[in-house]
Amino acid sequence: MLNTKQCARRGQTERWNSTFVTQIAKYCNTDLNNWDTFLPSIVYAYNNGIHSSTGLSPYQLAFGRRQRHPFNPHATTFVFSKPHDYWTQVIQYRTAALKQAKQHIIHQQELSKTRFDKNRSHPNFVLGDLVWTKVFVGRHKLKARYTSPARIVRILSPLSFIVEDEHLQQFQVHSNDIRRVYSRESFQT
Repeated sequence: MLNTKQCARRGQTERWNSTFVTQIAKYCNTDLNNWDTFLPSIVYAYNNGIHSSTGLSPYQLAFGRRQRHPFNPHATTFVFSKPHDYWTQVIQYRTAALKQAKQHIIHQQELSKTRFDKNRSHPNFVLGDLVWTKVFVGRHKLKARYTSPARIVRILSPLSFIVEDEHLQQFQVHSNDIRRVYSRESFQT
């Protein structure tokens, strides 16, 4: 279990909410009171749109086939050489679709990492470093963003640390939530 405040969570939900709200805003009237009439069509469009991260639509990933559209005629007969052929074909298609989606996701993750790392400077903290820790709760917007210095007492990973404050309390922090303390001597030449 991760105790770090930067652990990934609710990523898909947050992405869906962002997309969904943007789409509703396009169709809603100025009073914002008719949004519910557009829900079915927006959900339908989202579920049938091909996503760049997977290369497939969410419907294809969930059900192993393309969704039947209202304008497509329904097939009147199905011919299978064996009674269980349909289920076998569905399983084969779904397996291939999930494999393809996984490859697309891995590729998109690599592209995202490359874009992120291009401008990212990786902080290099060592045991004993003094750091400022970010204040998350109870901070007024005009108050200090960081608490008094704490010392790194244990390195859990390159991005996660255990720090000890002036009251000898220890807690886990992520590298995004700490800043190095520089002494005045380090700036003098």
